[in-house]
Formats: sequence, C-alpha cells, structure tokens
Amino acid sequence: MRIQLSDHFTLAKLIRFVMPSVAMMIFTSIYGVVDGFFISNFAGKTAFASVNLIIPMQMMLGAIGFMFGTGGSAIVGRLLGEGKKRNAQEAFSLFVYTTFIVAVILVTVTQIFLVPLARFIGATDNMLPYCIKYGRVTFCSLPCFMLQTMYQTFFVTAEKPKLGLRVTLVAGIMNMTLDFVLVGILKTGVTGAGLATAISETAGALIPTVYFLRKNDSLLRLTRAAVDFWLLIKCVSNGVSELMGNISASLINMVYNIQLLKYIGENGVAAYGVIMYLNFIFTAVFWGYAIGSAPIVSFDFGAKNDTELKNIFKKSTGIVFTCGVLLFAAARVFAPNVSKIFVGYDAELLKLTEYALKTYSISYLFCGLNIFGSSFFTALSNGGVSAAISFLRTFVFQVVCVMLLPVLIGVNGIWLSVTIAELLTLSVTVAFILKNRKKYNYI
Repeated sequence: MRIQLSDHFTLAKLIRFVMPSVAMMIFTSIYGVVDGFFISNFAGKTAFASVNLIIPMQMMLGAIGFMFGTGGSAIVGRLLGEGKKRNAQEAFSLFVYTTFIVAVILVTVTQIFLVPLARFIGATDNMLPYCIKYGRVTFCSLPCFMLQTMYQTFFVTAEKPKLGLRVTLVAGIMNMTLDFVLVGILKTGVTGAGLATAISETAGALIPTVYFLRKNDSLLRLTRAAVDFWLLIKCVSNGVSELMGNISASLINMVYNIQLLKYIGENGVAAYGVIMYLNFIFTAVFWGYAIGSAPIVSFDFGAKNDTELKNIFKKSTGIVFTCGVLLFAAARVFAPNVSKIFVGYDAELLKLTEYALKTYSISYLFCGLNIFGSSFFTALSNGGVSAAISFLRTFVFQVVCVMLLPVLIGVNGIWLSVTIAELLTLSVTVAFILKNRKKYNYI
C-alpha cells in the first residue's frame, strides 16, 4: 500500500518510508567507493591519493544541486501540504531549470581553471597529472551530477522514494560495471574511472528528467515555470545550510589533506581517502534518513499538524541515535577488513589506515544527531538555524580542531579532530532544539 505524506507514521511505517532514501544514499556512496577500489588496486596509491584530492572540489560544486533539492523540497512539500499542487509543480520545475543553468556555467569555469585549482588544493608534481585526467572528465558531467543529487530529494517529496532508489541502482550498477571494464580490464586508470562516473551520472540525471517530463502518477511533474527570483531566494535560504555544509566538508577535506601531507606525507592522504570512503557509506545512513523524513516534516508543518510533527521528531531522534551506536560498533569491528580491501598491498599504509579508522569511528556516535538536526530545521524552512548547525559542524569546529590538536598532541590530533568537532556541534544542536521548541511545537 502506498504511503502518503499525510499519513500517521508508526515506527514501522516511518522506517518503511525512509528506507528507500537510506538505501539510495548508501548505494550512491558504494559505487563511489568502487572507483576508489579500482584506482587504488589497479593504478596505485599515488593515483588514489590524487583522486582523493580532486573529489572534494567536485562534491563542493555538486552540493549546489543538493541545496536546490533540500531547500526546494521544503517549499514544494509545504505547498503540497497547503493543497497548492499546481504551485508546487511550477516551483519544482523552476528549481530544476535553474540548477541546470548554474551547472553549465560551473563546467566552463572549472575546465578553464582546473590546473591552478589542483595546485591550490595541494597537488604535487607527481599527483597533478592524475588530478587533471580525472577532473577533465568528471567535471564535464557536473550538470548531470547536480541534477541527480537534486532528484534524490524530490523523488521523496513526489511520494516515489522507491523509484528514486531504482534509478540510483541503475546508475550505480552501470558505474561499477564500467569501472571493472575500463579500469580493471582495459587498464585505463583514472581516466577510465572518471569516464565510468560521468556516464553513470548522466544516466542518473536523464532517467528522472524523462520521468518528470512525461505524465506520471507522482505528485510532481516538470511544467512551464516563470522566473520567480523571490522563490529562488527562498529556496537558497532554505537549502543554504546543506550547501554550506557540503562546501565546508569539501574544504575541510582539503585542510585535512594539507595537514596530512605536512605531518605524514602521501600515506596520510591515502589513509584519509579510505576513511572518507567508509565515511561516505556510514553517513549516507544519516543523510538518507534526513532526506527521507524531511518532506514529512515540511508537509506536517504546512498542514499545521503539530501532533504528527512531535511524533516524527521523537521517533527520528531515537532511530538516528541507535544507528549511530551501531555504525560506531561496525566501524571498530570491520576496520581491518576495510583497510585491507583498499591498501592491503602496503603493510605500513595498512597499519596506519586501520588505526586511523578506529579512532575516527567515535564520531559516528554524535554526527547523525547533528545531520538530522540541521535537516529538520531546513524542513521547517528555518534556513538560518540549519545553516548555523551545519557550518559550525563541518567547518568552524573542524578547522580549529584539525589545526590546533596536531600541534598539542601530534598526529593523533588529526584523527580525533572530527569527534571533538561533532561533540561541540551537538551542544549547539541541542541548544537550538530547546530554544525553538515552542515556536514549532515539535516537543
């Protein structure tokens, strides 16, 4: 039976509704990890470290699509809750067209300035050729990557989370198959890995576009849309927390890489790359839950259903905290296996990576609550609070920690930085939740 945003959500129904989004985000992360596996094992650790330098820049630009998706979904979900379906479809269409135009502009800029950008983020003479080869290919598919990211959120708002999952599965399987053929068999290295990613992103954007252009049985469809700058400003202000969070996360990855090159060298960057691949998968659980539950929050907020808003908030915090404990335990248990998959060919690097993974894993106890807290306020159209939580979490606290802790306690300070930053952010998240409880009536 189809679950609707207007339903009362029991624990089982809530999990059923968000699971496609969680699975979608996990699978998206997994096929990104496959890139890393093939590059590391077939092109070597220098190529692996080089790609891990350039990926944060791509994620930072791709976050614009996530911004339009989360910020726009809050608006569209609220309009649907108010019974304004036509307005919701026009707003959805405007956000899609705007995202594509912005992405095309960004492609041009990145192709022109790719070499100095790679140098700026720390690429050495040995790493620069790999950065350029991978970046030239993958930046060309940036419009598709941004649209694919945006559609992941809107599929949930359209009450079609399972369709979103199927699209992601198709794109992911395509990417992994092409990685196997191009990198594993044909030995095309980082260029082949970039091409596999670009092709899969194109599929991940074209399939939803065709679906929403045609008559369908979802709540949304692409239609004509007049330019509405006020609506775009509202969308950006709603989603700016996700944009800043992703940009900050990408920037902080660059800072980590710079610090690791300084304190450890190339091995440090490679070890951090493995951590980030596992981190993509584990935090995908939290991001998937946030994406899956946000339209429910927006709908109930628009419908002024305080009882259901309280129900979703209470159940969500319990689910997210439980997932954090389970992910922490899993990271500790499987750290040796994960490390061996990526860098088992180098004993010194393997030992470093396993230790770093176990230390980093403590952060999973806290980060889920912060991700959900930021997303929850975005869904309530409170972009200011959401942005504050996200920016403090992904940038301010981490920059301070990663720059200061290594000076005080050595290399261990780099691996512990994220946990300290998440703890500091959690105190801010709790403070905002308590401060705004009467305004939104979610407690």
